[in-house]
Amino acid sequence: MEILLLSLLPVIFLIGSAVVTNKAVSRGAKRKKAVILQLLSFAAVLICCAAFPLVAGAAGAEEAAQEAAAASSNGLGLIGMAIPTAAACIAAGIAVAGAAPAAIGATSEDPKAFGKALIFVVLGEGIGVYGLLISILIYTKC
Repeated sequence: MEILLLSLLPVIFLIGSAVVTNKAVSRGAKRKKAVILQLLSFAAVLICCAAFPLVAGAAGAEEAAQEAAAASSNGLGLIGMAIPTAAACIAAGIAVAGAAPAAIGATSEDPKAFGKALIFVVLGEGIGVYGLLISILIYTKC
């Protein structure tokens, strides 16, 4: 039960800080201050999540430290796998956000331009696929 509570604590804290920030903005607080508060709360949760396993691993026996190191190594590999996927998907979203409306506009003016316009939208989506492929390659090495 304690492990479940400890694993849900960062999620509860982040959701709580998002709710507090949302209410503060709706009451008239400045958005820049709210964004900074949200980033600081995320940084605090990140630091706590990184520090607590390190403290627990230092307090245990040598065997527990080895298990924690193996889990940390696997966890870092999974984080390394998530970063290219997230970055590629954000970049793909930005690319498609610019290309898709232009493609729709070009197609509405000239239906024959649909094939050419579709190519530019698909090129933007290809960025996300490349990020996913890199993540799969990293996963095979973990």
